Parts: sequence; C-alpha cells; structure tokens
Amino acid sequence: MRIVRIAIAGFGGVGKATAHLLLSRRPRYCHVYGADVRLVAVCGSRSGNRSDEGLEEDAFSNLEDGLSGPDFIAQSNAEILIEAGPSDFRTGGPGLAYLRSALSAGCDTIVISKGALVHSGRKLRALAEGSGSILKLSGAAAAALPTIDLVEQSLKGCEVLEVEGILNATTNYLLDAMVTRGIGFETALREAQDGGFAEADPRNDTEGWDTACKLLILANFGLGADLAMNDLAVEGIQTVTSERIAAFREQGLVPKLIGHFSRSEKGIVAGVGIRSYPLSHPFAQVRGKDKAIRIVTDAMGETLAMGSGTEPLATAAAALKDLEHILAARSALSGFR
Repeated sequence: MRIVRIAIAGFGGVGKATAHLLLSRRPRYCHVYGADVRLVAVCGSRSGNRSDEGLEEDAFSNLEDGLSGPDFIAQSNAEILIEAGPSDFRTGGPGLAYLRSALSAGCDTIVISKGALVHSGRKLRALAEGSGSILKLSGAAAAALPTIDLVEQSLKGCEVLEVEGILNATTNYLLDAMVTRGIGFETALREAQDGGFAEADPRNDTEGWDTACKLLILANFGLGADLAMNDLAVEGIQTVTSERIAAFREQGLVPKLIGHFSRSEKGIVAGVGIRSYPLSHPFAQVRGKDKAIRIVTDAMGETLAMGSGTEPLATAAAALKDLEHILAARSALSGFR
C-alpha cells in the first residue's frame, strides 16, 4: 500500500475541520484507493506541527511556535497540500506563497481560500501545468454547492452560454430575512453575526466581493475565461432599503444577490448585482443560507443545482472531494508520485 503524505496550511476553523474529517476517512482511502493517507504537517500563521509517521488529533492542540510558512511545508515532503488559510483577493496572501512553493515543486494542491486564485490564477495555472501538478479548488468555488464539478464533469463537452448563481450564504440569509420577516438590513445583519455565520466585518459579503471572487474562479478555472476583478460590475446588498423591499413584495418578486456570466458573439459579460425573481422561479425558493446555480449550455440545455451545508464541515468535505479526485487520478496512472 502506497503512502500519501498530506499537509494543511491554514489551521483555523476550516483547516481543523478538514484535518478531523481527513483522519476519519483514512479507512475509506485505504479500501477504495489503496492509499495509506498520512497528515504529516499542519500550520497556522505562526505555529504548526509535523510528523513523518502522521499526526493524530491530539497533535492539533499542541502546535509549536515558529513552525509555519512555505519552507516548513516543503520540509514535510508532502505530496499534496491543502491550503485553507485566510483569503485576500487584493494581495493573494497569505495563501499565494504556499501555492507558488507547492506547485513549483510538483506538489498536487487543493485550494480552499479564494484570494490567491483571484489575484494570480493565470500564474498558478501555468505553474501547475509546468510541473505536472494537479490543482483542485472545489472548496473555493461555493464549497457544498457543486459549481466547478458541474462544468468540468457533468457538462463536459458542452459550451456554457450562461451562468447565474446565488453564491453567498450570508447575503441570501439577509435578503431572505428582510423579505419574509420584514426586518431591516442592520437588524438582519446583527442577527446573522450573533448566529456566528456573518463576519464581524461583513463587507466582503454584503458588498458583493465574495460572490465576485467565486464567479471569477468559476469563469477562469471552469469556463476558460481570463477575467479580472476590474472586468466585473459589482453591486452588493448594503443599499437595499426597506422601500425597495416593499416594492419587490408588492410586485410579487424576490430579490437575490446574483453572480452572472454570459457568453455571446460579442464576448463575455460578467458581474454581480441584485436580480429579482417571481415566486414561481426556483431561485425565489432558495431560503436562508442555501445557495444555487443555474447553467445554460448549447447541447444539454439548462441545469439547476441547489445546496446547503453546515460550515465549516461542508467546505472541508468539498476539499476532501478534491482529494478523492486526486487519489483516483494518481491510481489510474499506476502509482502515486
């Protein structure tokens, strides 16, 4: 049985959930892929832990200061890196340094944070192609909602003509609360923050940037586009007043924050903004923290998917779905690198 060495960079809530889930699935990896999967290194921004024999759960609360950074991960000799750190699409950090190091060294990489993919996606794709690494990113593209998988596998061979998606759970919750319960934006936001699923600084969500990041990742990595944030018109929900909500309700419409992409002879148009739907439309029924995506293709028509999941477990599961794709691909090559 071949040994597969894995490292996790970024050890907050998502990183820890991924580590726990990974260890619980080790018997499956042995049975299905003939792989002895070992978690050989984990690190946060300032501390980490490493073991050639593989870390167990008791090591997660015993991190050592100074064990962090791309060099620390490289020294673990991991064949697969799971990058789960904080995300900054304006700088790509801190995940960008880890991804550059891993992909340059030929390490297969699973990306959960969005920032580096938005900031330097083209360069990271080139690094992966040059080194022969597999680069997977389900966890960065709406996690529990299948987006990249749909276009890369289920709709493979088709040309995608149009995409629209409810890609951010926080904004969908806020709009749903405003419409169905008649509460204001600030009240709904405080409720979401008290519930632990809206950030203390929610602007990336409420101003549409998180949706824009997910849309760019889907467009550039899944649909062969080459878009930058400046190519998108981005509108959030922070300006949705009670008067606008009342107008939507009077017209029998439900507002949603939508990431949209369309392709025509004139080129690609993409952006983020408020769209409203009649009650008969499936998007109008996407409630609370749920997400949804609609994809129109030339040959298979229209596909609609809806999803929800408890975080951070759902994101961890999306990352480990990518791990199984990598294990399967390497098994097919008759031997892991």
